Amino acid sequence: MGTENDDLSSKLMNDMDPRLLEFLQTSLDSLVKWDLVRFFHENPHTTDTAENIARYAGRDVNTIENELIELAESGVLVMQEVAGLRVFTLTTDEEMREIISLFVRSCDDRQFRIKALYHVIRKMR
Repeated sequence: MGTENDDLSSKLMNDMDPRLLEFLQTSLDSLVKWDLVRFFHENPHTTDTAENIARYAGRDVNTIENELIELAESGVLVMQEVAGLRVFTLTTDEEMREIISLFVRSCDDRQFRIKALYHVIRKMR
């Protein structure tokens, strides 16, 4: 049965841009992270606390904070202390920003979204 799932997975990912596949594999292992990447892409100058980002995203602050920290560890965001508060902002790394932009644009395509969702859901198990 594992082989059947592996075959489906490879079929779904074979025609995906390798940069996007790597981004999905290394940075997006939850739907919360997907939402956060989209949020920061749409608000690239945002520098804010987990509490405020959670409020904007309509999510629990504890969940958001853990996901923000992991996104910072994977290079998508930058985490820093400002006036005793931990804040998050989108990376200034041009290559990462380009991949994020490509990911968000690719999400406009239904087929890509299905493939990406399949991948994220598999990683959430």
